[in-house]
Amino acid sequence: MDIFGFLTLVGGLALFLYGMSVMGSGLEKLSGGRLERILEKLTSNPIKAVLLGAGVTAVIQSSSATTVMVVGFVNSSIMKLSQAIGIIMGANIGTTITAWVLSLTGIQGDNLFVKLLKPSSFTPILALIGIIMYMSGKNSKKKDIGEILLGFAVLMFGMDAMSGAVKPLADVPEFTNILLMFNNPFLGIVVGAILTAIIQSSSASVGILQALSVTGAFTYSSVVPIIMGQNIGTCVTAMLSSIGANKGARRTAFVHLYFNLIGTILFMAVYFGLNKLIGFAFADDVVGAAGIALLHTTFNVFTTLVLLPFTKVLEKLAYLTLPVSEEEKAPVEDQEFQILDDRFLQTPAFAIEQCRTLANKMAELAKESFVRAMKTLDGYSDEEAEEIVKLENRIDLYEDKISVYLTKLSSQNLSYNDSQNVSTLLHCITDLERISDHAVNVVESVQEMNKRDLQFSKKAEEEMRIYRSAVEEILDRTTSAFVHGDQSQAITVEPLEEVIDQLNKDVKKRHIKRMRKGKCTVDLGLLLSDIATNFERVSDHCSNIAVCLIQVQDTELEAHSYVNQLKDGEHLSFEKQVEVLEQKYSLPKDKEKSNT
Repeated sequence: MDIFGFLTLVGGLALFLYGMSVMGSGLEKLSGGRLERILEKLTSNPIKAVLLGAGVTAVIQSSSATTVMVVGFVNSSIMKLSQAIGIIMGANIGTTITAWVLSLTGIQGDNLFVKLLKPSSFTPILALIGIIMYMSGKNSKKKDIGEILLGFAVLMFGMDAMSGAVKPLADVPEFTNILLMFNNPFLGIVVGAILTAIIQSSSASVGILQALSVTGAFTYSSVVPIIMGQNIGTCVTAMLSSIGANKGARRTAFVHLYFNLIGTILFMAVYFGLNKLIGFAFADDVVGAAGIALLHTTFNVFTTLVLLPFTKVLEKLAYLTLPVSEEEKAPVEDQEFQILDDRFLQTPAFAIEQCRTLANKMAELAKESFVRAMKTLDGYSDEEAEEIVKLENRIDLYEDKISVYLTKLSSQNLSYNDSQNVSTLLHCITDLERISDHAVNVVESVQEMNKRDLQFSKKAEEEMRIYRSAVEEILDRTTSAFVHGDQSQAITVEPLEEVIDQLNKDVKKRHIKRMRKGKCTVDLGLLLSDIATNFERVSDHCSNIAVCLIQVQDTELEAHSYVNQLKDGEHLSFEKQVEVLEQKYSLPKDKEKSNT
């Protein structure tokens, strides 16, 4: 091989690895986190776990990605170790699909149908379709499909380049003698493990082996140990992922390692033992790309079938390696935030779902905090005030944890939809946190009234009770729209916000009149004004959240123009809703005003 042949080999390898990465990334984006949610809701049935693990890995084309995801599930307490074992077994089977696809490069024949099956025939067409979809696609789904096709095309071109570069080496004795060294089973396992550990992908490692097989230097018996080593080497990704995680996650990584180690020992013993006793006719035959794919699949199916009945043994083995500590027995502080695991950042759609889960809880807590704060107007207690402050601190923690995680997530390669969802969540959690701040403000005003033994007049109490009811309804509507993603509910928020704006003005005007007549003190008037202002500010935040939710469907909608259009009377339904709500929350008639 001259320098140009070597450069072709290196370039082919680079294209192959890049194509596999692009294709995998596109497949994950297209799945939109749905596959991960299926895994998350998995039952404890081991057979279902194996099937789902195989299915998910076959789709996203990466057993490492699936295993890392499972490590994250266990670390976040979303999944138990016993559930994770079946998925890991299935992932090893699912990853063999890639080898079968790559084996198409070895198809030979002059038949038209056979020629069409060769990647060199259909890959250029897929590349053309892919680039058209990627460049012209207006929605993220088309772009993702285009990315998948382009990744597959680049992967296949890389495979062809590698195979073409190494093919002349079949006539070079020095090179074939190096490959013959792999007949030593121990050396084969070590080389396979090291190669896979370096590139962190058993599929890519097997693909490289398939490309080298065109030299004709490999036999079935010589590649068996290499394939075994490749399966062991792929465990490195999960082991690295478990660093810094809790013991449950590290046990999951050890289960993956033990599964492949035990499988390797058993398969090697059975294969070489039977070959010694009866002698396999194919053992010394030259192996091609399809033969390597068959061995890869056989090993993983064999290991799964043998070890599936012994999942409890693998679990116990992991617990023997990492025994349960006293720290694990103690309740974990802020355990609910563990679902924001950095491992999920590699699958943005699923990571967004985890953020949404916490944001939904945050929305419910924010509503609870303000409703409880308003109820202190009926009867204040220091204990309740302290609870509301604690609730506000808790909501601050939610906002801090979610925003930090979403900021990390925004630096990933996000699809348009994912980027929009991240932006929406960031805006909404800011408004939710502000609602809880206003709850504390209300409590502080009521606390001041209690200290100074101040009390609203009967009229003021009645007016504030109506005002409170309107605010509680807008909180209900907004929370329901946010938690359920209900666009129709979100649209109903703005008319109520308009009514609350008017209520705020009317309540303050009436109180000013009472102050002028000496029926209310200036101090009490200021406190009522502060409380009423906090009520109105909360409705503003509800409006902001509702508009954000509406923008998810209408991406060209601009918040201020939307609100202005509604208030300018361009939407008749808006005016009708306002009229109904004004009647519902109308203040008692001012007797003096009605007499004039």
